[in-house]
Amino acid sequence: MKKIGVLTSGGDAPGMNAAVRAVVRAGLDQGAEVYAIFDGYRGMVEADGRIQKMTWQDVGGILQQGGTIIGTARCHQFRERDGRLIAARRLLEQGIDSLVIIGGDGSLTGAHILHQEWPELVAELVASGRITPEQAAGRKELTIVGLVGSIDNDMWGTDISIGADTALHRITDAVDDIASTAASHQRAFVVEVMGRNCGYLALMSAIAAGADWVLIPESPPDLDDWEGKMCSVLAKGREIGRRDSIVIVSEGARDRYGNHISSEYVRQVLEERLGEDARVTILGHVQRGGSPSVFDRNLSTRMGVQAVAVILAPETQGKALLIGLKGNRLENLPLDLCLEKTQEIRTAVKNGEYQRVMQLRGRSFQESFQTVRTLVRALPHEPNPEKPGLRIGVLNSGACAPGMNTMVRAAVRLGIDRGHTLLGIRNGFRGLRDGEVEEMDWMSVNGWVGIGGAEIGTNRHTPEHSDFYAIARTIEDNRIEALFVIGGWAAYKSALDLYDQRKNFPAFDIPILCFPATIDNNLPGTELSVGADTALNNIIDAVDKIKQSAVAARRVFVVEVMGGMCGYLALMGAVATGAERVYLNEEGITLTELAADVQKLIRGFQRGKRLGVAIRNEKANPTYTLDFIRALYAEEGRGYFSVRQASLGHLQQGGNPSPYDRILGTELITEGLIYLEEQMEQPEPASVCVGLLRGAYEVTSFEDLPRLMDFEHARPKKEWWLSLRPLARMMARPAPAPANVIPNPAG
Repeated sequence: MKKIGVLTSGGDAPGMNAAVRAVVRAGLDQGAEVYAIFDGYRGMVEADGRIQKMTWQDVGGILQQGGTIIGTARCHQFRERDGRLIAARRLLEQGIDSLVIIGGDGSLTGAHILHQEWPELVAELVASGRITPEQAAGRKELTIVGLVGSIDNDMWGTDISIGADTALHRITDAVDDIASTAASHQRAFVVEVMGRNCGYLALMSAIAAGADWVLIPESPPDLDDWEGKMCSVLAKGREIGRRDSIVIVSEGARDRYGNHISSEYVRQVLEERLGEDARVTILGHVQRGGSPSVFDRNLSTRMGVQAVAVILAPETQGKALLIGLKGNRLENLPLDLCLEKTQEIRTAVKNGEYQRVMQLRGRSFQESFQTVRTLVRALPHEPNPEKPGLRIGVLNSGACAPGMNTMVRAAVRLGIDRGHTLLGIRNGFRGLRDGEVEEMDWMSVNGWVGIGGAEIGTNRHTPEHSDFYAIARTIEDNRIEALFVIGGWAAYKSALDLYDQRKNFPAFDIPILCFPATIDNNLPGTELSVGADTALNNIIDAVDKIKQSAVAARRVFVVEVMGGMCGYLALMGAVATGAERVYLNEEGITLTELAADVQKLIRGFQRGKRLGVAIRNEKANPTYTLDFIRALYAEEGRGYFSVRQASLGHLQQGGNPSPYDRILGTELITEGLIYLEEQMEQPEPASVCVGLLRGAYEVTSFEDLPRLMDFEHARPKKEWWLSLRPLARMMARPAPAPANVIPNPAG
């Protein structure tokens, strides 16, 4: 039987518990034994009893907890070979020759060294008689899988690490709150964030929170008097109506001579040169505390399951690998390569080779930095008279999605800075029909980055009949040369209808770009839509509270979520909340399955289970409704559990957009503007959907849309996330039955 050890090491990161849970349950599901090594590497070398065999129940109820239940600690002994020799002996005594290490680059460096030394450590232990040849048999190679658990997101090989998204939530929430008090007093705030020598948190929070200036280690200010430049920009912002100034400083920020730039120094500069009150907020460890976000829960779960699959695969035995996320796909990479590149970045920062640092951070990081440089401007660049821009109309369409305001703001500010004229169209295609068009300027979108809802309005109206003539007149009257359509299924269908009407209305022969913004995440040409992440976070917040209310009463909750006929919210919400059952329109529901589900729940409560959660997609089945499932559960589960239902409704669409949605929306608009400008040189205007596919921003031609769309069910014909259905089933599998089973209390 395969024996797998799992440990968390280094600084704790939200999502570590979800990863431990996934490793334990995936290992047990595949017939392996899984051992938790408590307190990181210290648990291997210092004391007996810290390597404990785990059961299914041992990791129940930890998915939503911050920190790490198996502990983490520094271990100086492990840094020495003698300490690693002790660690190897303890592992071999338990029969463990596979490890899942969840931690940052320091922890994974230790894992790499242990992997390299393992054969000689085993040989020495056998030669000295500290372990027997039988204990060493078949264990002369150590298999290691690393999961990057660090809010800093400073490890090469993965787009994002476990904990980084939650940290962005903490930072963005804090800056949103600080901005309101700063605006009240017309005050400047300097916010210091973590990250060591990586500016990821500072850079992305600057995008997500709409900061006015940001300082990161990868790109120091390129002027000797950078302080003067910063204060000049902030002063201009005051002149045009900004009531607050937010400067985000990465803890590793430095000037171009390598001197550290502290948040306190920035505060002093602002007070002395601007002559106004300035305050410092150092967020500190609040950034890695608390319950993990939905992104971190699902990322950790997926990585944990993948780690077990790698360990059990014959072709990866004896290897040391790191699991990274590229776009939405997990990749297995050589651990030594990832560590080598990470060290290269650190060395380049130390040596002041900043161009090399930016190159190693990757294209996405570089583009985000360029975007921030534009968004922090007090005013746009002066237009180039030799290169006139386009008149671009921007509208929202369909149901409201958190992040629409972020996208409109990005379109206006980035578009104006590139020399275009941006025309806001109120109330969607109905407003376009009725001529509700007005030019937008730089300050017309001030403060929109984090506001939920849709400031220019939206509705579900789709053009038909005489609408097309009226829309064509509006386009001609306002000389609209390109159209940005932000929204969901109704938006895409309406844009496609305009495209198809070009033969009748030449005014429609302009580039039309669609951008995905819907909580349903049911659009072709993209794997993720703006708004879906916010909706999922709203779902887990609600379900976490529901679970707390249910645990003391032996109760099952049936929770209904939105999504139309697309089950994305239901499935991903189930994975993130640990729900035992999930009902999707893609799979349908049968009475036989419902009866089997009830019996599984009963067996779970017989074995000591205290609560249960089932999640139903709102259109999973027209007959087996929320009321029906609740009544069935209540009738069949009488004596074991009571049942309640909850329909989350428009709670899922409300609230301010999550950092992920703010960043995704900004980057989608950026890519759309770049693509549009490339098309300006082409004789035939192209109409496309801009989306995130296979880890990169890509466009899908309107000509390809019909073959990708399932019009009957209002969703794509292929849905990538359905590949996670087996994972959801595995995580929700009931624990094995104990020797004694609780009888039915009802007799």
